[in-house]
Amino acid sequence: MSKRLTVAVSIILGLALLGLGVAAAIQFKSHQTNPELATSFIFPTAKKLAPFSLKDQHGNPFSNSQLADKWSLFFIGYTSCPDVCPTTMGKLSAAYPELLKDIDLQIIFLSVDPQRDTQEKLLAYMDFFNPEFTAITGEHAQLFPLTRDLGFVYAMVGEGENYQVDHSASMALISPEGRKVAIIKPKSSTPGTLPQILTKNLISDIGKIVRSY
Repeated sequence: MSKRLTVAVSIILGLALLGLGVAAAIQFKSHQTNPELATSFIFPTAKKLAPFSLKDQHGNPFSNSQLADKWSLFFIGYTSCPDVCPTTMGKLSAAYPELLKDIDLQIIFLSVDPQRDTQEKLLAYMDFFNPEFTAITGEHAQLFPLTRDLGFVYAMVGEGENYQVDHSASMALISPEGRKVAIIKPKSSTPGTLPQILTKNLISDIGKIVRSY
């Protein structure tokens, strides 16, 4: 075999092995980042959140920098919410100690009712459910882009002081790099029942997502 032919064969074999390696890596990555989940969806590409600037229940600025180096779980609502929000806060309070065993995680309540949810009201709401949680809000001009970026929607319903706020019941999981990794959505366990996020599924899914990231 000539030297030139030997070199050509070596190059072909090298490329073939490289191709197999890439295919194996892709297959492994796909398996690694797509665990079987009960109530969540992992985005094919984790999207970085656009810059935002709000304030928390202590009056401190809260922006993208507060998402660095830890996992963040967002959900939206308002303190006057009669059902979804207190139920969600209760579930998160129950799940939080278990989640903290393996994950550096912060829970973020994003209020979309800035007219009524003052700093004092948000502080009292967090203190009632879990003082370790963070509540943030801002003007609607600041809230709309962030909620859209997180995959949430909300709308004010009714007039006067007793208006309601229709809003998403899902949660968004953000990576320590500030990227939206997954959405956690309510599901019906049986036909005819209201969709909900079971506490055990919430704990299990977040654990699987974080370990596979």
